[in-house]
Amino acid sequence: MANESVSRTLLVAGLLAVVCSALVSSSAILLRPEQARNKDLDRKKNILQAAGIYKEKLAVDEQFSQFEIKVVDLSTGEFRDDIDAATFDQRKAAKSNDQGMAITGEDDIAGIKRRSLYALIYIARGSNGDLEKLILPVHGKGLWSTLYGYLALDSDLTTINGFAFYEHGETPGLGGEVDNPRWKAQWIGKQAFAEDGTAWLEVLKGKTNPDSPDAIHQIDGLAGATITSRGIDSLLRYWLGEHGFKPLLDQLKSTEGETDHG
Repeated sequence: MANESVSRTLLVAGLLAVVCSALVSSSAILLRPEQARNKDLDRKKNILQAAGIYKEKLAVDEQFSQFEIKVVDLSTGEFRDDIDAATFDQRKAAKSNDQGMAITGEDDIAGIKRRSLYALIYIARGSNGDLEKLILPVHGKGLWSTLYGYLALDSDLTTINGFAFYEHGETPGLGGEVDNPRWKAQWIGKQAFAEDGTAWLEVLKGKTNPDSPDAIHQIDGLAGATITSRGIDSLLRYWLGEHGFKPLLDQLKSTEGETDHG
């Protein structure tokens, strides 16, 4: 009788485990579309926030519809209309042999090891069709994680409209202060390039000196997070340089024309 009781208990426990496993698996499958939808909405919201045009009371999709989404060839700066922007996945592309490439040695200042040959960029145009804002995806190594974010440039393709990370694993209260609205606010109005066209944005170890002529290119460092600050500085130099979006920006300046904000 004792053996029969133990066997019955094990059978019931096994059946419960199978049923619970099936329920968990089914829930995961059923929730997957909703999770993907929420992730997509969060991405769009971050792009709108980086551009400085997010309105909390309006539907995200409605606001995002103003953007023209393009796939750009990073080596030439030209748009690739033969690649579907709606399905292109930049992270997956970076890992593939045909759409990705290795970055070695001194070229890998962002610490990403590989990158996609192409990137998704977002353009907001005015009622007259002129480019008003350009949103660029950027990423690079911090202390504990790769930081993924969006850099928004104004119509002159030099003035920063906003900068925000949407994914990272940096330490809360230290490197995690990249999420602090006060730290993000200081990027607005900074200049991403020197007069000769070279990328010039510095995340300092300490505070910027507002009286310095270089302050227009400088951002306060994150207190107690030197490595994260250095990583942000490096990833911006990479993505604004020749191996990043510089060819695109040069193309846009020649085709769109530059706006003088005087």
